[in-house]
Amino acid sequence: MSRPLACDAEGRLTNRVFLDDPRIGTVLDLLNRDGEAARVVGGAVRNALLGLTPGDIDVATTALPETVMARAKAARLRTIPTGLAHGTVTVLARGLPAEVTTLREDVETDGRHAVVRFGRDFAADAHRRDFTVNALSVDGDGRLHDTTGGVADLAAGRLRFIGDAATRIREDYLRILRFFRFSASYATGPLDPEGLAACGAAVEGLARLSRERVRAELLKLLVAPRAVPVLEEMAAAGLLDAVVGLPCRPERFARLVAIEAAGGWAPDALRRLAGLALREVGDAALLRDRLRLSNEERDRLAGIAAAIEGHAPSGDAAPDEAEILALLHDYGRLGASDALLLRHADSRAAPDDAAWGTAIRQAGSAPVPVLPVSGRDLLGRGLPAGPLVGAVLKDVQARWIRGGFPSDPATLHGLLDAAIAARLADR
Repeated sequence: MSRPLACDAEGRLTNRVFLDDPRIGTVLDLLNRDGEAARVVGGAVRNALLGLTPGDIDVATTALPETVMARAKAARLRTIPTGLAHGTVTVLARGLPAEVTTLREDVETDGRHAVVRFGRDFAADAHRRDFTVNALSVDGDGRLHDTTGGVADLAAGRLRFIGDAATRIREDYLRILRFFRFSASYATGPLDPEGLAACGAAVEGLARLSRERVRAELLKLLVAPRAVPVLEEMAAAGLLDAVVGLPCRPERFARLVAIEAAGGWAPDALRRLAGLALREVGDAALLRDRLRLSNEERDRLAGIAAAIEGHAPSGDAAPDEAEILALLHDYGRLGASDALLLRHADSRAAPDDAAWGTAIRQAGSAPVPVLPVSGRDLLGRGLPAGPLVGAVLKDVQARWIRGGFPSDPATLHGLLDAAIAARLADR
């Protein structure tokens, strides 16, 4: 079934949000003169056709980088030499960054880096790109230019490599991950069979990529609108574990996504990564190394695993208030919320189960318990300063947690008395 696109029968873009921005008009006017030409290309055009926010503005031009910078300077626009070796200059037009790249062709590539030569052929530039829906361009008058069938693919909800899929992947192995991510973001049906087969045949090429690039693509994939069916197809093809680097649980991931949707919880890439691949605390370090996660991200994953292991659920029932407070005390608000969402996913309760929804909301709003007793209180009771104070305080905290985090003075005094008596009796 074809989906409507924002273009008319004459091939003109009807969603002109970015074209009507005078700042983009300034950049295009700067380049569309004196024998040179320029068009907006790629994602902004694709998104405009789908009625989505344009996102980053990429411009392709026949002008060489030196010409782009000279013209921008004459117009008093700031430029940043983003990637001169590949013909890219960022032009800042009243705060709007437009990435301007000279038309080019790949001379050679090792699957990670390419050597290019500049050209003047928009069609040749389009045919060196990855997917048909990313090879679209539009000129300043709003006329679409499509030499790869991208408009038809976009209308049909297809994500397809340009030309031979295996050749496109050998030019840059990151296109394996981009194939899955773009399929989850813009396609509407099953993965393109040729593309899937080519990704499977070349999956070992991912080892040649930087871990930072793999991380960026994978985390974007996990929060894409159709992440669930795409991950399921990856798993069925035997590719998911190879991409993530750990045994994955796509069925758990699907339940987590359903729970988020039912409860209105915002998608979170790291929590979804935990749902997909985290089984125990040690997996956090493995994922950090595989994906070059930050220490903070590793610690969050380790905290999720520890919270689930340390506060094992009793069957499929939602936790009671004492369990929720214990999670908040031990792991903070984010850690408690993460753990409860994944515990719900591990249970057999329905995604919209009311008790689980209440528990997760409570973790997001209840005050984090803080021990209302300090060493000063113990000194005030006559304990001598030194190690005994720390030992008694630790004992008080354990009794306070077991007691359900009481706050009334009488109960707290009783906990203090019991802890002091127990420690003095041991001396």
